[in-house]
Amino acid sequence: MRIGIVILGDQRWAQSRHRWTQAEEWGFDHAWTYDHLGWRDLVDGPWFDSVPTLTAAATVTSRIRLGTLVASPNFRHPVSFARQVTALDDISDGRVLLGIGAGGIGFDATVLGGETLPPRVRVDRFTEFTELLDRVLTEDGTTWRGEWYAAVDARNNPGCVQRPRVPFVVAANGPRSMRLAATYGQGWVTTGLGGDDLPSWWQSVTDLSAQFDRALAANDRDPATVDRYLSLDSAPLFSLSSPDFFADQVGRAADLGFTDVITHWPRAESWYAGDEAVLAEVATGLLPELRNA
Repeated sequence: MRIGIVILGDQRWAQSRHRWTQAEEWGFDHAWTYDHLGWRDLVDGPWFDSVPTLTAAATVTSRIRLGTLVASPNFRHPVSFARQVTALDDISDGRVLLGIGAGGIGFDATVLGGETLPPRVRVDRFTEFTELLDRVLTEDGTTWRGEWYAAVDARNNPGCVQRPRVPFVVAANGPRSMRLAATYGQGWVTTGLGGDDLPSWWQSVTDLSAQFDRALAANDRDPATVDRYLSLDSAPLFSLSSPDFFADQVGRAADLGFTDVITHWPRAESWYAGDEAVLAEVATGLLPELRNA
């Protein structure tokens, strides 16, 4: 079991830098940030872009893997984003995990003047985004014209440090996006399907895991070749509510075959409100044991 942590982009680098270095010092396996132009009720506060944040994090760390949770087609084009990803992979010496998803329905979906797309259309766009991003990162001189994106002789020189490209961790809760994860993903990440209580959320995670098994089988993928990530804090209760609760959640994820879990750095209020002392206790007292769960 590998354990990761999300550090939201709501603080200036002078404040957040220590979180990235501390995450590495504590022994977390990966650290992530959201890829949004603004997020939920934090939209009126400070917010910083994921790519320069991860680039800065790469320069002050040396081991921990770094990722987007998850990169959004709402405002990213595969050609220009491929250049950013290639640079980030180079600066981090091959430590990038590229989480990608269909894009949300909030601020990001409308801030550029567009309309909120229905789920089916968002998955259509996500499919094209993923296919073109994969091609640009692995082939030189890509020409493409689709419904959502176009490319004319897009170059990828020198390519990623990681070969054939950075690993895709594909966010998927529905059948079409799961097929996409089974085709292009080196990892699959799920948030579950909500639920008003913890048992119903875990039941949704169990059901989704079984659905992903079927998607892998239909695509002739060996399940052992695709990592499985669970975002613990999509549950109704914050995973770092207490050390014992966190340990229980990690154990349940391991029992379902997840290879990785992701928690969030506690915030003073609103989303992921919690006590940093609990995080420190988990990191210093439980992390080595939990990684062997």
